[in-house]
Amino acid sequence: MGRVPGNGPISITAISSISPLGGSLVAAWQGYQNRGHVFVQKRIIKTETWMAPLSDESKKNIKTLRSADPNYKNLDDSVLFAIMASRKAIEDAGWKRGDNFGINIGSSRGATALFEKYHEEFIHGKSTSPMSSPTTTLGNISSWVAQDLQTRGPEISHSITCTTSLHSLLNGMAWIKSGMADKFLVGGSEAPLTPFTIAQIKAMKIYSNYALNTEITNGQDYPCRALDLKKTKNTLVLGEGASVACLEVGRQPNALAEIVGVGFATEILEHGASLSTAATCFQRSMSMALGAINPSEVDVIVMHAPGTLKGDMSEYKAIQKVFSGNLPALTTNKWKFGHTFGASGMLNVEMAVLMMQHQEFIDVPFIDYSTRPTKIHLVMINAVGFGGNAVSILLKAPKFK
Repeated sequence: MGRVPGNGPISITAISSISPLGGSLVAAWQGYQNRGHVFVQKRIIKTETWMAPLSDESKKNIKTLRSADPNYKNLDDSVLFAIMASRKAIEDAGWKRGDNFGINIGSSRGATALFEKYHEEFIHGKSTSPMSSPTTTLGNISSWVAQDLQTRGPEISHSITCTTSLHSLLNGMAWIKSGMADKFLVGGSEAPLTPFTIAQIKAMKIYSNYALNTEITNGQDYPCRALDLKKTKNTLVLGEGASVACLEVGRQPNALAEIVGVGFATEILEHGASLSTAATCFQRSMSMALGAINPSEVDVIVMHAPGTLKGDMSEYKAIQKVFSGNLPALTTNKWKFGHTFGASGMLNVEMAVLMMQHQEFIDVPFIDYSTRPTKIHLVMINAVGFGGNAVSILLKAPKFK
């Protein structure tokens, strides 16, 4: 048993997302079945920039949601993404609108589009909308989801960089383990495809600058080469989306996965935007999540792997340290739809759940795998963010009848 405090297991009874792959588990699985990426190039600040926006169908659904209720007209996309994903999650879990469940949905950047819009209005007109403050606070996401679902439980938001959604999972578990709640909706939402947000990441010299080429030939034309340990330059690309999961106390008959281990750590920074060479925080978080479980029992690790030179390699070295000669199969999804900041950890959880459901490993197309897992029963999920904070979650596949 991994390091899950308190008595009794916690089940994930539903997971839902809205992402560049679509707005359902079926769409996400279909998206993973091909080796193509979903990146497009758009002109941002006079430069063609790679990014992964929502699918056309999902954009249409968000537009419908925005127009269906006048209260939603001026909300940021990050809020609407979370509302859309949350509605589907509680429906799949069998929860009802108005039930007594908690909500913890966070974001790394929050209402980026609205903040940039209101700030531009202030700079040019020296005035701003009275709604600028209430619609750009980070707590705005959970508050509006709670309003939409009419929950009677607690509502919490936070920003812990790219580990935000996995910290939401940790927090939801803590409430359940304390006995203060039986059910929690947890996750993250991010809408970062805005000029200033992209400019910030480009200023760090880690954004992909691969030339536009729509052909995929021998894996050379992936603008994001996450987990390619032979790449010679940084290839991070941003994507947008939201992903949320329903947590319930006990071993539930409709469980998609059981949480058997959690780990978290923060390391002393060598640089404000990068990890130590062997990612000490990941070594600690993965070891904590394993607990008494033998590392050889883990079948797959869904890595954070943002597509940067130092980020990918340091996480890989940390895995080598913890798992020694028993490396699980390694994978990531950022080569396909980019880094979604605070939503990325829960999208990794979704990927793990899909692999366990279908008992099929989702590989990285430009990596040569000498072996592939014949079973997928235990999957570790990693996330790390600015500030040197890491979270690792260990999931076990439920025993289906």
